[in-house]
Amino acid sequence: QVQLVESGGGLVQAGGSLRLSCVASGSILSINNMGWYRQAPGKQRELVAAIANSGTTTYADSVKGRFTISRDNAKNTVYLQMNSLKPEDTAVYYCNANIFSSISDGVRRRDYWGQGTQVTVSS
Repeated sequence: QVQLVESGGGLVQAGGSLRLSCVASGSILSINNMGWYRQAPGKQRELVAAIANSGTTTYADSVKGRFTISRDNAKNTVYLQMNSLKPEDTAVYYCNANIFSSISDGVRRRDYWGQGTQVTVSS
């Protein structure tokens, strides 16, 4: 089985910083794209940032210049450094990864999600 476990959320004042981490574990053969999504109350889940295995990154316009996504392939970990946080960044942040894993009768490729971590930015 494959699991994604996030950490690093919390309460911070506007202008502050937080660093989220997400570790993938289990019968992992390889990890393709990894990313962070967020969902605020009453809103749909949206992509915040994504990073390919090659290191190519994608950001939502609302976070460009403030957030940085990175990954450590040796540790199966993706990070999200969030600077200059704003109250509108308040949401539950979810880690996502597209993973090849070994299963009893072969291999499987599918998307996995973490359980989510709350980020609250006070004004």
